[in-house]
Amino acid sequence: MSNLPQQQIPGVYHRRIGDIVVTAISDGFLDGSMQVLRNISVEEATGILAAAFRPARRTSVNAFLIHSAGRLALVDTGSGTYLLPTAGNVLANIKAAGVDPARIDTVILTHMHPDHSAGLADRNTWQPFYPNAELVMHEREPAHWFDDAAMAKGTDREKRDFFQAGREQITPYKDRWRLFKGGEEVFPGVTAIHRPGHTPGHTTYMVSSGKEQLLIWADTVHVPEVQTARPEVCMDFDTDKALAEASRRKVFDMAATDRLLVTGMHLHFPGFAHLVRDGAGYRLIPEAWQHGL
Repeated sequence: MSNLPQQQIPGVYHRRIGDIVVTAISDGFLDGSMQVLRNISVEEATGILAAAFRPARRTSVNAFLIHSAGRLALVDTGSGTYLLPTAGNVLANIKAAGVDPARIDTVILTHMHPDHSAGLADRNTWQPFYPNAELVMHEREPAHWFDDAAMAKGTDREKRDFFQAGREQITPYKDRWRLFKGGEEVFPGVTAIHRPGHTPGHTTYMVSSGKEQLLIWADTVHVPEVQTARPEVCMDFDTDKALAEASRRKVFDMAATDRLLVTGMHLHFPGFAHLVRDGAGYRLIPEAWQHGL
């Protein structure tokens, strides 16, 4: 009798963009409450998920390796050991992809929430997991999360999981920070597009090579089926909800108008898709599995 499989294969998926290869790396998933959605009732949001055959809010957490011009970058680092045990797999899946973390030249953050920046350093030793990497992020991220006055206004959970975790994880890289304002190339073929609201420095990244492009839209959505259909829906933990909605609408308009290939940190793994207009909202069309590179 054969033994039943006990786990999935490693969460790794490669996608070529011209001369650049982007590798989706799964950190796992986080289950959460529908109560954190704003500008929609729980019943409406639950109905949208049920119509998409998704009975609950299960949020994928993704990161991305970028192989470009002989260099290697990692966009976001996952949750480390700060959140649920269903996440925190970025480092293991990077190694499963055959990549030595010491080979990574640059770690690029979309923002400093714990499911994006809490996998930077070992919590026991505070040694960096990416010992040879510079740390690149928008200048408004550390300015906000190291602001004691802003921290004092947060809930106990925000103080612990957002402010304190962010400070702990990026401090081991302090002598290797590279901060930007937005609009510039931060890695070969990768341009930062500042989209604030979710956090002050929240940033999307356009990967371009030849005639091909991929927009890594970061946390433009957390619940894809709901927020594409209803772009006004925000999350309780958006720093500025009105600005987050405005940024989301700009991203959606650009992605649909330009027929961009997109991916994001909370699209269902591996996350590559196109966005089309659908009535007053939008709809994601997942890209078919690419069998070759």
